[in-house]
Amino acid sequence: MSTKRASSPEGPFPGMLQAASADVLRTLVSNITATRPDIRRECIDFLMSQVPLSPPARTEANAEAAFALWLELEDGLAELDAYGGGDESTEDRVGQLLGELAERLAEGDIPQKDRRDLLDVVFPYIRSGNSGMDDALDAVVYAACYDDEDLRDLAQRFESVNREWPQDHARSIYRRLGDREKYLALRIRKMVYGGDYFDLVTFYWEAGEAAKALEMARQGMAKATGRMDELRAFLSERALEADNRQEYLEIQFMQSVDRLTVQSYKAFKELCGTDEWAVYEPKILAELERSNELSRMEIHMLREEYEKVIAILSQLRFPRYEDTTVQVAARLEQRFPSEILAFYHTGLGNLNSAASRGEYARNARVVLKLRHMWVDVMKTPEKWLEFARKVKWQNQLRPAFQEEFRRVIPDWKSV
Repeated sequence: MSTKRASSPEGPFPGMLQAASADVLRTLVSNITATRPDIRRECIDFLMSQVPLSPPARTEANAEAAFALWLELEDGLAELDAYGGGDESTEDRVGQLLGELAERLAEGDIPQKDRRDLLDVVFPYIRSGNSGMDDALDAVVYAACYDDEDLRDLAQRFESVNREWPQDHARSIYRRLGDREKYLALRIRKMVYGGDYFDLVTFYWEAGEAAKALEMARQGMAKATGRMDELRAFLSERALEADNRQEYLEIQFMQSVDRLTVQSYKAFKELCGTDEWAVYEPKILAELERSNELSRMEIHMLREEYEKVIAILSQLRFPRYEDTTVQVAARLEQRFPSEILAFYHTGLGNLNSAASRGEYARNARVVLKLRHMWVDVMKTPEKWLEFARKVKWQNQLRPAFQEEFRRVIPDWKSV
């Protein structure tokens, strides 16, 4: 029989189905679904929509469909776990199926025993942590929790995994359950970052232990390293409540200079009165020297300290892709034309060698800036023509180069 006839509506398959007994069809479906969990799941979902089921039978069917989903994805997950990741198609497929499994669990119609059995097979992959599917696996195990008893079981499972992130999950669950002893025991194991202290501070604050919360917040300010924003914000609010202007400003200063930008500089200055700014301005300028070049340039621009901006810019190269540095340079073209021209020059690649069309286009955009400086700013068009003619002659046998330059530079054809 030809493939065309076998796949056509006029073929014998519909008639064979019609002629087959119920027992034969059951055998057919059982044989196919025994090794194809994806088809088994589709069959379960179809039958659940067509066949009346008692509530217990429906929950059992949901559980079986959930396990079929797990069997459908586990081979791919095992591959990702074995190799620390995999091809994009496998990652997408496994991630999608884990999402579907979490959604099915979250519908809340699967018996506890089946959900615990599912956690038993999922947790080895969480314990391994090598598949790259951590977030999706976490979503599955949380979706399997319907009540506090389930959450406590999950917390114990996380606690048994001797890694930081699962321990964080366990601690958060114990806090959610109100298990003070278990939460505190896990919390004090790791007190490194400001966020660690803030977590404990808010625990005490929400428990009505204000003095303990403030004590822990101040400990965090003295001992923690990194991720201090929330801790500072907490203490800042307490200082405002206590009408302690000096402490409030000191905390706001620390917050501003932690990652000093022109925005944080302006925001802090606006908080200060004239006398207060006179005290903090030298401190913030001392911190500015330790900031990145862009923040320093933007703040010096705001302060109209243009020579300092040029001093910084002269140490930099024109970036491969235009950014805020180039915008700062453009604002100084009239004040410091020679220096800005020199800065733009640093962006040129080799103009006398073969390259990709993309590289030609990038060079053309930089040359356009040189043209702008010579023609529009410095009023020396003869220098532009001298430069342009030399470059054009050097690349006369590179048609792609000429095309890209003509596309970007308005008078390239006539120079």
